[in-house]
Amino acid sequence: MAEFFALLEWPAMAISLAAAYLLASQKPEKRIIAFWLLIIGNVMWIAWGWGEDALALIALNVGLMVLNVRGIFKNEHSAETTAG
Repeated sequence: MAEFFALLEWPAMAISLAAAYLLASQKPEKRIIAFWLLIIGNVMWIAWGWGEDALALIALNVGLMVLNVRGIFKNEHSAETTAG
């Protein structure tokens, strides 16, 4: 089972980098997509950390996931006010 978790490291990094690229967009819609990608990356990092017994990494990604959910709500509000 640990081998499965080990396979998540590189895809999690790639998703996180792609999300970071989109996060710099001036369009709220792209930033919302970026936050969703970051959440997917957070879940993958948590799973990887679980397999590696990396508790600090798990705690970090739970905290980052909370911030990413906050970012979705703030950017959805920004997208609504920009469109309206």
